[in-house]
Amino acid sequence: MNAIYIIWLRQLKRYLRSKARIIGSLGQPLLFLVALGFGLGPVFQRAGGGNYLDFLAPGIIAMGILFTALFSGVEIIWDRQFGFLKETLVAPVSRLKIMIGRTLGGATVAIMQGVIVFILAFLVGFRPEYLTVGTFMLALVFMFLIAVLFTALGTAIASQLDDMQGFQLIMNFVVMPLFFLSGALFPTEGLPSGIALVVKIDPLSYGVDGLRHALTGAANFGFATDFTVLLIITGALVALGSYLFSKIQI
Repeated sequence: MNAIYIIWLRQLKRYLRSKARIIGSLGQPLLFLVALGFGLGPVFQRAGGGNYLDFLAPGIIAMGILFTALFSGVEIIWDRQFGFLKETLVAPVSRLKIMIGRTLGGATVAIMQGVIVFILAFLVGFRPEYLTVGTFMLALVFMFLIAVLFTALGTAIASQLDDMQGFQLIMNFVVMPLFFLSGALFPTEGLPSGIALVVKIDPLSYGVDGLRHALTGAANFGFATDFTVLLIITGALVALGSYLFSKIQI
């Protein structure tokens, strides 16, 4: 447990030291909240959908977590190129503990990002009627599951690459479909069957739906389905990430 805590703390300190990274990672969520929230809000309201910002905010919170969690995998490639990863892997600590520490560290950073985006959304005008201490804690549970899931996915992908450019290309190929087909920006009811199937396959869909349920009371799949699917996929990806990380050659 000591080793896991030390690696987790190292990940957290690395993030907090990078002020530019913190500020820069908030630009895109804020742009989506303002441009889409106010730009499409009147159209969404005329269509009978209610307040679009209230609908949009949980999806943008999930987006902030998704981007931060997945791109935490870059640090593995960075550490490998500069020799830091070798120093970590030759330490008398199991690679499983190193993987768990890195995953929890990346997930903690991603949750912090999600909470900051939530505060920004609140400042912009997001006023969830169902928000209580209990529902916010429930939202944090879903933030945690999303963060661990995609941190583990980023680690699994980065473990197989040694090229920063290759990682960026793959991440762009993965991130945008995951986000845009998760129901973060549009309701998932009444979609064409092909798109509806992709939405159901996308793991982020259940994270967005769970966050929306916790913060606004609206849900498409239902709380039990959202939580169960996220928990199963998170467990599977942590196991996969641990296996691939253990096979890294130094």
